[in-house]
Amino acid sequence: MNQFRWSSLFTAGLIALALGSAAADDNDHLLARRALEEGRVLPLAEVLAAVKAKMPGKVLEVELEVEDGVLVYDLKLLTPSGGLKELEVDAATGKILKIEDDD
Repeated sequence: MNQFRWSSLFTAGLIALALGSAAADDNDHLLARRALEEGRVLPLAEVLAAVKAKMPGKVLEVELEVEDGVLVYDLKLLTPSGGLKELEVDAATGKILKIEDDD
């Protein structure tokens, strides 16, 4: 193959890789929305209120993930004393499953 053809194939591969990554992000969003609509997860506001009642602080980051087949919210929390905590919360029940220091 000539150099132009290799270059074109390489560029097409990079574009496909980038589009695949964007599609994965879209699928994550669709998974979260579908899970909420189907009642498989609690609304984030409800989960955050339950967490705040047990552990005060400011939420810095939230991710919805699948851990061992269970949907969980991973939270990063800044405590009133300035420490960072990482929490794993069952997305269906709002129960805190794990708390770790995130130093």
